[in-house]
Amino acid sequence: MKKRGKRYNTALEKRTDESMTIEDAIVFVKENASAKFDESVEVHVKLNIDPKNGEQAVRGSVVLPNGTGKEVRVGVITEEKVDEAKKAGADIVGSTELIDKIKAGNLPNVDVLVATPDMMPKLAPAARVLGPRGLMPSPKTDTVTLNVKDAVESLKKGKSSFKNDSTGNVHQVIGRVSFGGEKLTENYNAFIEALQACKNDAHKGQLIANTSICSTMGPAVKIK
Repeated sequence: MKKRGKRYNTALEKRTDESMTIEDAIVFVKENASAKFDESVEVHVKLNIDPKNGEQAVRGSVVLPNGTGKEVRVGVITEEKVDEAKKAGADIVGSTELIDKIKAGNLPNVDVLVATPDMMPKLAPAARVLGPRGLMPSPKTDTVTLNVKDAVESLKKGKSSFKNDSTGNVHQVIGRVSFGGEKLTENYNAFIEALQACKNDAHKGQLIANTSICSTMGPAVKIK
């Protein structure tokens, strides 16, 4: 059994078994975040899906209105959209020379990679390097696109991709403890709305079974 710290246990004693409104839950999370760093605020959602059924898989993206509190470094692989990518704020822009570096194991210092469709055949051999690190561009996450400007700007503003894990759960950071309660609530609502939009004909009944929220080092609180 994992041993918890004194501050975690103190916060746990204050928590009731009853679920809370998102507003009250955020107040609890903020008041009981005791780490010496600005903890992330995380939402964990249990879905009513069979994670082994591919038709029920949940995958989507959301632009959080107030961002996540983390500066996102974006790289773009393109030949024709270089100026557009740079003007949009991309941190690294390159084409075949950048792909060669990646294939050699020299990964760019970025959190997300965007590529134009024409570069994907050239980038395919680097999938074995990028895939395990979650950096391989994909149409499913809108990171393979001709609209480089919108892609880069959205990622910089806090666009996040999400998908269910092997246990049928989805996890999403919606900000930092230092965020105001209103901003966290707005981000939470935007995420839940985007998650609900992933419901398809293969999903029976309600998509979301239950939801909880916590800080990085704090106990989780159930949401009504």
